[in-house]
Amino acid sequence: MGGTPFPGVGDSRPTTTMTGPHMLFGEEHVKRYQETDGEEGHDWNGTVTLILTTTGRKTGKRRNSPLIYQKYGDDYLVVASKGGDDAPPLWYLNLTADPEVQVQVKGDRFTARARTATPEEKADMWRTMTAVWPDYDDYQRKTAREIPVVVLERQS
Repeated sequence: MGGTPFPGVGDSRPTTTMTGPHMLFGEEHVKRYQETDGEEGHDWNGTVTLILTTTGRKTGKRRNSPLIYQKYGDDYLVVASKGGDDAPPLWYLNLTADPEVQVQVKGDRFTARARTATPEEKADMWRTMTAVWPDYDDYQRKTAREIPVVVLERQS
């Protein structure tokens, strides 16, 4: 799971779906999301999640992470916050080592190239993400680490 049990934020609160009272998090969130094409797990706690699959930089194994996202033009944005921890989430370290990733948004599965937003583009992207998850601002205040916004660019 890349060390991030909670979509995009890195704490241990359970993931609730908008389809019922069943609590999902971690590997179960990924499994149910994939099995139902996002019918379970996409809509979550007033926002939306995707499944990001990276390649483990040490193991070479595929690692799935449910993350809060937003569409940004033709791209998708996720935030490597880990709840404001001083260390980045493992999925972020994995994609910096190998930026070719797999993304699932509901039933849409595709290959993407992941990159960290440049300083020039980050401010607007950060506002986009904090509009749907205001806690990102709190996470940034908790750490000296600059929390990156990751841009997922669909490959043809």
